[in-house]
Amino acid sequence: MKKLINNPANFVRECLEGMAIAHSDLIKVNLDPNFVYRADAPVKNKVAIISGGGSGHEPMHAGFVGMGMLDAACPGEVFTSPTPDQMLAAAKAVDGGAGILYIVKNYSGDVMNFEMSTELARSEGMRVLNILIDDDVAVKDSLYTQGRRGVGTTVLAEKICGAAAEQGYNLQQIAGLCRRVNLNGRSMGMALTSCTVPSKGTPTFELGDRDMEMGIGIHGEPGRERMSLKSADEIAEMLALSIIEDAGYQRTVREWDEEKGEWVEVELIDPGFAKGDRVLAFVNSMGGTPVSELYIIYRKLAEICQKHGLQIARNLIGAYITSLEMQGCSITLLKLDDEMIKFWDAPVKTPSLRWGI
Repeated sequence: MKKLINNPANFVRECLEGMAIAHSDLIKVNLDPNFVYRADAPVKNKVAIISGGGSGHEPMHAGFVGMGMLDAACPGEVFTSPTPDQMLAAAKAVDGGAGILYIVKNYSGDVMNFEMSTELARSEGMRVLNILIDDDVAVKDSLYTQGRRGVGTTVLAEKICGAAAEQGYNLQQIAGLCRRVNLNGRSMGMALTSCTVPSKGTPTFELGDRDMEMGIGIHGEPGRERMSLKSADEIAEMLALSIIEDAGYQRTVREWDEEKGEWVEVELIDPGFAKGDRVLAFVNSMGGTPVSELYIIYRKLAEICQKHGLQIARNLIGAYITSLEMQGCSITLLKLDDEMIKFWDAPVKTPSLRWGI
């Protein structure tokens, strides 16, 4: 294992300490329990947006804390869900009195712990709703989930909902917007290599020199198929068509019903893509893939979208939701409407995403 670390046991803590020093104008870091929050928190009368998950996916989520995006992020240990006490402490730190939205990736540990935190926070008088992100079209169920995994659409939801909160949307409005972003976003990823969790010291899985894994999860979960290495254009086409041709996926999610004061099952059916749709095209590095290769993937993706009558109205290209040093990429397509475009374009100032300032 070759990594720029000291003691693997201190990996997350030292990363957070470095972030606090580098971005002291934007964020503050609380240790024991670990969470990152806006330097100006709490923002009075603004809905607070909180997300979190295992470390190793940086810059998601801690790198997206700041004006126009997240109010706080809760990092667990590497590829391990944060705990309810982290989320509760973060909620207390950023609650501005207008309520809190948890954006939760669909992994069993994240779902369970965020639900527990929701109940704890509500018992202390805070208004909290949580919306699940389950956009990965690769597999219906995986080692970590019941239903599709939450991946690239998470970043897009954090930006769009963060801007809506900044512009005065109330909690129910933001929850509805987040649900709509999730319904209209789909992702698919692939890997050329594994990654190495510092505490383990060996690769999570093995791939031959001429092999690749299609449909991989961000923790190294198995995908749809292990196959021989393909060209960049072939990979882009397999990823893009898996997304574009996916339609009508029906799922049931648990959400907190404020009127009933209980968890309820909500049936959702995504609408699919159609000719003439505007989309946000997100090409993401899994951590070890350079941006030059991402542009080769994007080049082919743009061609495929044009062929299928999809208009790329916005794009994002780079390493935003990673899996340590894994080589590979993911594609996310989000069907846009005017409201989403407005909030995507709105100013944002975080350690890892900023424009319009």
